[in-house]
Amino acid sequence: MSGDGLRLAMWSGPRNISTAMMRAWENRADCTVIDEPFYAHYLLRTGVDHPGRAQVLAAQDTDAAAVAAMLCGPIPDGKAIWYQKHMTQHMLTDMPLDWLDRLTHCFLIREPERVAASFTIQRPDAAVWELGFEQQARLFDHVCDRLGQTPPVIDAKDVLADPRGTLGALCARLGIDFSERMLHWPAGPRASDGVWAPHWYAAVERSTGFAPPTDAEPALTPFQRELADACRPHYERLAVHRLVA
Repeated sequence: MSGDGLRLAMWSGPRNISTAMMRAWENRADCTVIDEPFYAHYLLRTGVDHPGRAQVLAAQDTDAAAVAAMLCGPIPDGKAIWYQKHMTQHMLTDMPLDWLDRLTHCFLIREPERVAASFTIQRPDAAVWELGFEQQARLFDHVCDRLGQTPPVIDAKDVLADPRGTLGALCARLGIDFSERMLHWPAGPRASDGVWAPHWYAAVERSTGFAPPTDAEPALTPFQRELADACRPHYERLAVHRLVA
């Protein structure tokens, strides 16, 4: 952690445990969080019709350069850690990435079969690129090239199976102390949640910790299987680097 604090960009695709992970970090006494700061820019540029689209566009800055500058600026609330929850699909291919050099990065992955089964509930005609796996691999390669080493990769299934061990290993890798407060949090919404929370966050708002893992494989439709198969090579590209407690 640098002298002016830790700006931790956590990169995941949709329908991961990304919001629960944000809860875990926000529950630390030394941490503040920000929820998907490029969402409005993404919606404006792509024209994707997500639930709550108008509210997101009204609530967030749509200027990607201004958002990037803000994320590299002072950490809010005088905290030592700024946890930045990012969706990889929000990083469009023509967006500059030089600002990433000023952040610390971690990659949160999840098996594409589970992502496809969950995401298509709200987006039944989703395109492969909306699941963010290819973009995640591109960002991972960029960070590896700039660092000259592999950034931390954690798999949702490992977090759910052993939250203390996996998050403890991540904190050790980041050079910060693990906090037991990361394992449990109060139920309910947060002021830090994006305005899209009513459409996507019902389960996490009921939660008080990480849910136990489910071993059953999701039953996929042919369309969901096609999505998952297209994403799997990108998942496996990162999975070989996953941090194991």
